[in-house]
Amino acid sequence: MSTAFGLQRTLSPVDGRLVAERPFASGSELDRALDRAVAAQAAWRHVPLPERMAVCERFGAAMLARKAEIAEELSWQIGRPVSQTPGEVQTCVDRAQAMIAAAETGLADIRPEPRDGFDRYVRRVPLGVVFVIAPWNYPYLTAVNTIVPALLAGNAVILKHAAQTQLCGERFAEALRAAGLPDGLFAALTPTHGQAEALIGDPRVAHVAFTGSVAAGHRIQQAAAGRFVGVGLELGGKDPAYVRADADVAHAAENLVDGAFFNSGQSCCGIERIYVHEAVWQPFLDRAVEVTRGYRLGDPLDPATTLGPVVKQEAADFIRDQVEEALRAGATGLIDAAAFAAARPGTPYLAPQILVDVDHSMRVMSEETFGPVVGIMKVRSDEEAIGLMNDSAYGLTASVWTRDAEAARRIGDEVETGTVFLNRCDHLDPSLAWTGVKDSGRGWTLGTLGYEHLTRPKSYHLRLPA
Repeated sequence: MSTAFGLQRTLSPVDGRLVAERPFASGSELDRALDRAVAAQAAWRHVPLPERMAVCERFGAAMLARKAEIAEELSWQIGRPVSQTPGEVQTCVDRAQAMIAAAETGLADIRPEPRDGFDRYVRRVPLGVVFVIAPWNYPYLTAVNTIVPALLAGNAVILKHAAQTQLCGERFAEALRAAGLPDGLFAALTPTHGQAEALIGDPRVAHVAFTGSVAAGHRIQQAAAGRFVGVGLELGGKDPAYVRADADVAHAAENLVDGAFFNSGQSCCGIERIYVHEAVWQPFLDRAVEVTRGYRLGDPLDPATTLGPVVKQEAADFIRDQVEEALRAGATGLIDAAAFAAARPGTPYLAPQILVDVDHSMRVMSEETFGPVVGIMKVRSDEEAIGLMNDSAYGLTASVWTRDAEAARRIGDEVETGTVFLNRCDHLDPSLAWTGVKDSGRGWTLGTLGYEHLTRPKSYHLRLPA
């Protein structure tokens, strides 16, 4: 992404070409969008839930009708292989369907025990205008987590998508328009960072849903500090995995390598740290290296490619710096970058890397990498693994690999994280709350609990006529 003469420009990591160029929104354009959202929401909140659900169903159909086109466009924007991008479009629709299915329960009145002569209940009423600030790495999945349930709950939505994926915001708008969503209820805008902060402070905005970095999350929180406005923050992670002595080693290695390198490692819940019991250390490493060597790095528009470039050159430089610093400090790289012909210095094309002889003094084990790199450490016990897993500023997900489900539950109870996985990783179940602790953020989305942040409780205490 770059800016020039008031334009937001998206440059492809594939070959540097210009993918999109849009003018930044004017102040009057933002003001009009907010006024229209407020007016449209005042009517939408009274539309029966089944009608709102039908609109969101049609949104999903409109997205699927253009799946191939949207997927290829996404590959150009972020560099993910075309063999994988259609899956994001499909999963976006699947998540929308899951939130439609959860709407009646998530938005139902809460009723205490009956009391003679009274009708008492708590109703979940919409907040008003929800401001969604979405990231580039999973641009449809992260945004739909809030957009669809916000609309189902009776809110209006203003979307600011990441500059790298500004076309995704336009595709949301087109699909919702095709679905028959009333005018004004959804707008995809291109504000500057300063304008976005001003929107957060605007009294017409009732809730802010942000996904991105910790540093940006702090700026969002500061922008909201002068108001009593809800803020949901999903800020990424440094997600760990623990492979116990009784694990299915081949299954663990294959899935953890995928969890570390899918989307070139650019996932908030991707695997960035692995702790392996000494009893299975060497078999695990051998299989992980074998699987990694099978990746094909190259042109993401080639269906045979399984690993594309990272999103931009600055990201590649950051990742390379972390790896080189670790190597200078004594780490050992198990993957020869020369085996990946497309990996070239000075480009966003990086070979995947597995590092051993690492420790938590190295940034690669403590600071979010967001690239195709994973560090692996040997441990001697569950207790040691738990201590290392918790030795992090983040807490989004953690996975345990074992044949003993009770041991996994016991370990999960001790790990400071938002989601505990057993024998899987890097996955989001829309029936469960998606949440994090520590620097991974605040609040939650998805599941029936996902409606709590998009509504407010309103209590009715009615003494009935005799």
